[in-house]
Amino acid sequence: MVDYNLEFENIISNLFNKPKLLLHSCCAPCSSSVLEKLCNHFEITVFFYNPNIVPFDEYERRLKEQVDLLEKLKISYIIGEYDNKKYHDEMKDCENLGEGSLKCKKCYFLRMKETAILAKNLKFEYFTTTLSVSPHKNANWINEIGFELQKEYNINFLISDFKKKNGYLRSLQLSKEYGLYRQNYCGCTPVKEKNEENKNNTK
Repeated sequence: MVDYNLEFENIISNLFNKPKLLLHSCCAPCSSSVLEKLCNHFEITVFFYNPNIVPFDEYERRLKEQVDLLEKLKISYIIGEYDNKKYHDEMKDCENLGEGSLKCKKCYFLRMKETAILAKNLKFEYFTTTLSVSPHKNANWINEIGFELQKEYNINFLISDFKKKNGYLRSLQLSKEYGLYRQNYCGCTPVKEKNEENKNNTK
């Protein structure tokens, strides 16, 4: 099995400057520890592109939280289009599947593909995503997709498993330090409903 974190550390240890990195972010809390880990090694621009998030007021809340954090940290950012219809069109054959399913893999691909295309068009040297910081996200799928897109668009994918070396724990600590809103579901309706069901069952 590939040790993605070890590969990541090998890459950053051999950097001689600060390459331009386009970092897809799913939310402010997940980005917090990833930015801390990357900021000394890359010139970072964050790309907030998450058309999977419902309802729209939840999307707006997460976007505001992300922007507020980035402005506090003085990190540049790009806001992607919120096209929930495109998301549903892409997921039409697995719409009702939950966390950890094929639907998640397709969702990773959708968001990471947009990131790779934008990174290529804007002449970034690397792209990657914060997704692997979550213990609920499949780092194997994320990195497989990253390398597929690297080959297709001829742009470097930064291999990672950001949950390692207490990355997820650090995101919890930084979220508390910054006073960040932490959502209890990734974004799509089935996962939201399942989390609400679990919450009700524990009352």
